[in-house]
Amino acid sequence: MSVRVRFAPSPTGYLHVGGLRTALYNYLFARHNNGKVILRIEDTDRTRLVENAADNLIQSMKWAGIEFDESPVLGGDYGPYVQSERFGLYKKYADELIDKGLAYYAFDTGEELTAMREKQQAEKKDPKYDRDTMRNQFTLGEEETKKLIDSETKYVVRLKVPMENIKFHDLIRGDVTVNGKDIDDQVLLKSDGFPTYHLANVVDDHLMKISHVIRGEEWLPSTPKHVILYQAFGWDIPEFAHLPLLLNSKKQKLSKRHGSVAVEDFKNQGYLKDAFVNFIALLGWNPTADRDIYTMDELISLFNIEKVNKGGAIFDLNKLKWFNEQYLRTIFTEKELVPILKDTLADKGKDNYSDSYLEEVIKLFKERVSFIQDIPDFAPYMFAEIEEYEEKYFNKHWKETSADLLRPLMERFRAMQKFDHEAAHTLTKQYLEENEIGFKPVIHPLRLMITGKSVGAGMFETMEVLGKDECIRRMETFLEKHG
Repeated sequence: MSVRVRFAPSPTGYLHVGGLRTALYNYLFARHNNGKVILRIEDTDRTRLVENAADNLIQSMKWAGIEFDESPVLGGDYGPYVQSERFGLYKKYADELIDKGLAYYAFDTGEELTAMREKQQAEKKDPKYDRDTMRNQFTLGEEETKKLIDSETKYVVRLKVPMENIKFHDLIRGDVTVNGKDIDDQVLLKSDGFPTYHLANVVDDHLMKISHVIRGEEWLPSTPKHVILYQAFGWDIPEFAHLPLLLNSKKQKLSKRHGSVAVEDFKNQGYLKDAFVNFIALLGWNPTADRDIYTMDELISLFNIEKVNKGGAIFDLNKLKWFNEQYLRTIFTEKELVPILKDTLADKGKDNYSDSYLEEVIKLFKERVSFIQDIPDFAPYMFAEIEEYEEKYFNKHWKETSADLLRPLMERFRAMQKFDHEAAHTLTKQYLEENEIGFKPVIHPLRLMITGKSVGAGMFETMEVLGKDECIRRMETFLEKHG
């Protein structure tokens, strides 16, 4: 059997990080098994549609490096890949179930359904459609049912759930058994003619020849209904795999009430795509115990859906930041990171720096930041005049004698032919030894004059990147004010 999987989001907003993990696991599974991965947009719930949400979902997955074989954009042999464009299919299959006696018409009003639920709650029963007392074709009879349909009375089509055990196998959770008595007679076709998720999902998966359904744990309660539908149509049932929930640090379901959960937000915060995808891939699965960093090709090669954990996975922001730092410091070259810094500076109206200069700046600071985008704020003196000197640092390290110590050193810098960090360090060390001066009375004032801040990269490395002329100019400017 050829492997065909799908990611089928609803365009109701941003791409949730849990949705990205589902898409990623489908992608890894398909590529590992030389199969196909399909993107299908499930937009049958017209009340929750968000304008441009489908485009945003597609862009977020493209950013994450997930490549589909068939989609609304790419097309394919089993399209259309947007459910609302497949509208004409679903009534045919609902009618087939009715003809088989496996689904039925129901004419209940919203008020009647509310009254039914309130009565059940008062009796401490789980809310569930009461097939034996409500207004449907079983209680009304065929003649009355036909009259209501002919008079265009609004109706829905409900699934007739058999009162027997429903069994299926989950690749992550093993064998699952659910008693039919605990399953609601789910609506399959709504009164506006649109299918519900359950009918459209099963019909589309069958027609698109989906072999494995890999989706979130929240869909596990729906799976018995889907199994019933597959059996009712006489279709082969795909393999199921339900992924564990993503949890926050308090082990609650991850939601936007507790912070960012949109992939787009993390992209905008500056997370490197490779680091973010690596982190997402390990939320509930890890191929080996000895490391955390994997390329996409390695993830594909090692992926095993049956090794995914059953328990919820903690979305640890500190761990995510660690991943970003590892990629920033050890995986990406400075040259690869230049475009990110360049875009960040351009947003600040600073676009006059050469790539070679930015490479040196990144090399200098990437061990000291979590995001490339942080460099202009961490070290603004690399891109602009010093607007103010850190007051506490100034008061602590600038003494009456500081100017007398720094002027002669400045002149020695000015006379240097080769100005790099090693030469500047050697010259400074010689100057201190000659004058029997300790390191601190000079190095802190020097940092103050050139950067204005108490924290930064190595002082002489910073001076090398800024260049001799700029360093001397800053020293002169400072000494004019404070010398």
